[in-house]
Amino acid sequence: MLKSLSIENYVLIDSLRVEWDEHLNIITGETGAGKSILLGALGLLLGAKNEGQAIKDTSRNCVIEAEFDIEGHGLEQLFEANELDYEPHLIIRRIITPAGKSRTFVGDMPVQLSVAKELGAHLVDIHSQHQNLTLASEEFRISILDTLAGNAELLAAYATLLSTLNELRSEHRKMLERIEHSRKDEEWLRYTVEELRMAKLKENEQADTEQKLAIMESADRINEAIATLRNALDEEEIGALVALKRSEREFLAIAESYPTGGEFAERLHGVIEELKDLSSTAAEEAERIDTDPEKMQQLSDRLNAIYSLEVKHRADSYDDLLAKSREFEARLATIDNSDSELRELESRIATAEAKCREAAQRLHEARKAVCEEFERRIVEMLVMLGIEDAMFSVDIEATEQFTALGSDSVAFLFSANRTTKVAPIERIASGGELSRVMLAMKALLAERVKLPTVIFDEIDTGVSGRIADAMGDIIARLAGSMQVIDITHLPQVASKQGAHFVVYKEQGLSNVRRLSRSERVDEIAKMLSGSEITDAARRQAKILLG
Repeated sequence: MLKSLSIENYVLIDSLRVEWDEHLNIITGETGAGKSILLGALGLLLGAKNEGQAIKDTSRNCVIEAEFDIEGHGLEQLFEANELDYEPHLIIRRIITPAGKSRTFVGDMPVQLSVAKELGAHLVDIHSQHQNLTLASEEFRISILDTLAGNAELLAAYATLLSTLNELRSEHRKMLERIEHSRKDEEWLRYTVEELRMAKLKENEQADTEQKLAIMESADRINEAIATLRNALDEEEIGALVALKRSEREFLAIAESYPTGGEFAERLHGVIEELKDLSSTAAEEAERIDTDPEKMQQLSDRLNAIYSLEVKHRADSYDDLLAKSREFEARLATIDNSDSELRELESRIATAEAKCREAAQRLHEARKAVCEEFERRIVEMLVMLGIEDAMFSVDIEATEQFTALGSDSVAFLFSANRTTKVAPIERIASGGELSRVMLAMKALLAERVKLPTVIFDEIDTGVSGRIADAMGDIIARLAGSMQVIDITHLPQVASKQGAHFVVYKEQGLSNVRRLSRSERVDEIAKMLSGSEITDAARRQAKILLG
């Protein structure tokens, strides 16, 4: 439950702190005093977007802080999932700077705003008068049945199956697009693939061929250089090898008397062997260098063919040409294998659809199972709320379409009297009737969900007299098992047993004050008679307060 709310520098609030009762909290005040500003601040704390008008004084931060008692509400797993330390007494704080930057803390831990929003959904349910319009939302109607039926696990299982189905359907659409795109160019594609196959392209072929051709084109110069080298090494009289061998022999001859000569001879031997190997390799290269004009023409023709294919297929390089060749092969394979692949994928889709349909049917049956009790309880409460001839029923039908919540179409049918046929509630109910229906639904949901705190913002709009008193009774009864904060303009509701706060303006600023017993009498008397409090209004206020 919400234990306290502190607000600094927010809209019309300079600084205030409210300590809340654990059961019923009534908030009253004149129109424009700032009652809804309290809810705005709480909503901002629990994840609402800052629309840029939060800060009153642009020279300092806006700070909103709330303390919650969450012991016994089973939120440990939620904290663990968000990597937060669980504490039964939780403090959430949001700071908004004059520059519009926002920081949110859970305890002392900074968190993303989405985390505060997720926590808020488990801590507080805020219902405003505008939410009566959500009865027109089929998603809202279905969610009510799911909450009453406890369908969380069924919904999670269905969501997993639907995700798989949607992925398969997306894959199917993409495959059809690929096939359609490929088949538009099928004739060209087959010709291109055949042309590239005939070319028999190999890895690194272009570079290898260019090198071979370059060698052949320079064969004369290469052979001349090799001949010069061999002559320099092997000339009979003046060749380097002849001279070095002679020196080697001379140093060997004097090695006994001149040890260094032996070292010279040894080193010369190594040089001679290296030069002999060089001469032998040069001889082999001379034999290998090919100057065959016919072979040169073949290499040139092959390169021209490769260059032509690169230009034709707009390849940036030979590797790019090979990649395009593989791509064309893959596209052609897609066409050739498309029918069997398509049949296999469609079979998987049919299986996924069958599983989704089974899961949706389980949801449908679970929802139908709670409808009768739901209808009976709503009618009972509507009768308590003064709609004595109320008729309410749930029209639920299974459809062929899969949505995020299954395949059901749900309508709430309503009539306020026996002479009028039931019709969709959003079309037939008045504003006051919608308020009463929503209160009845909120009461049922509160029993099922066991939220720590529920806030009603003028849910009693459009009613008065004994109906307002009955609404107050239901709100007070809810407060017996949970914390309720109720903003109201009706004295019948404001007089219910609980803590009573008044929101008022002083020097243009909004403030909140908890009323004593005697102050409650005056406040409710003011609600009954206006700004001038009469003795009769005070007497009536005391009667209402019991």
